[in-house]
Amino acid sequence: MARQSITLTKPNDKWLKEQLSTEEYTSKSELINDLIRRAREKQEELDFLRAELIKGEQSGFTKLTQEEILAQSKADLRRNGKL
Repeated sequence: MARQSITLTKPNDKWLKEQLSTEEYTSKSELINDLIRRAREKQEELDFLRAELIKGEQSGFTKLTQEEILAQSKADLRRNGKL
């Protein structure tokens, strides 16, 4: 694992210490790694949604009903392990 040194603002350091006091995390490193992991997952979700929106815009109009579109979207999400 790469070892890094970071400087935190006072409010961020205070917040980290408060999170550690709940004993959900054993160290600042563990907490920061979890925050980064969650941010990466969120970014992957946003990238997926952007790609789907672009694909949708490029595909043109549809004659499907709202219910059919929703069912198709849910099926696609399940197939991709996102739901």
